[in-house]
Amino acid sequence: MSKPNLPTAYHLVSLETVDSTNAEAIRRAKEGEEATPDGTLIWAKEQTDGRGRRGRTWFSPPGNLYCSLVLRPDVAIERAAEFSFIGALALYDTLGTIGDAGHQVHCKWPNDILLNDRKVAGLLLETESTGGVPDWIVLGFGVNVAVLPGDVEFPATSFRAEGWAASEVECLESFSRHFLKWTNTWLEEGFAPIRKNWLWRCYGKGEEIEVRLENETLSGVFEDLDESGALLLKTGDGIREITSGDVFFPSIGSGQ
Repeated sequence: MSKPNLPTAYHLVSLETVDSTNAEAIRRAKEGEEATPDGTLIWAKEQTDGRGRRGRTWFSPPGNLYCSLVLRPDVAIERAAEFSFIGALALYDTLGTIGDAGHQVHCKWPNDILLNDRKVAGLLLETESTGGVPDWIVLGFGVNVAVLPGDVEFPATSFRAEGWAASEVECLESFSRHFLKWTNTWLEEGFAPIRKNWLWRCYGKGEEIEVRLENETLSGVFEDLDESGALLLKTGDGIREITSGDVFFPSIGSGQ
């Protein structure tokens, strides 16, 4: 496979196989900024122990894109989650750049990308902080390029299943450029334009949704995002602020 042409802000580490790109990125991030500077990008052709949110297994055979990006922003730890939305916008624009016309792409709260109402990509953000500032942030992202998983709660798809010919390298090159663009917007203008643009691209706003939390399941209307990116769910008891959960849509369903 050819080497991707990335902007100079990135420091690419290309691996054939790894347990998890996020785990590898975290190990390297803990070695310090000199050894693993901001912009270090771990790219693996295959993961043997890929991870999704809440410790779920991430199906990771060869043919898809598996990456994790080490970030070292000088911001309050409370703002770390904003990078999930920056990453989502970058993935959305990536699909718009390399994909074929006539397909629907949406962002799905909190960290997925849908292609024709099926999950095609996801993000996983992990961080460690000292004194209220992140020591590092690791933003992992996976894209179903050639292979789609079975046995999943939310319907999934891949580029190949939708008839797209784009490769992992093309996807990574495009993501790297769009991520820089949205990060620069965030640096110059804050989270507000990120939130606004994410809402323009999201699925289900104003519609009935189901949110599965750790110990309960809620139903209501996806009202908005608050200024930190939390989902605001309008229920019969009022507005519920949700910072973590799994969202499902009656119009799509939650079958295999």
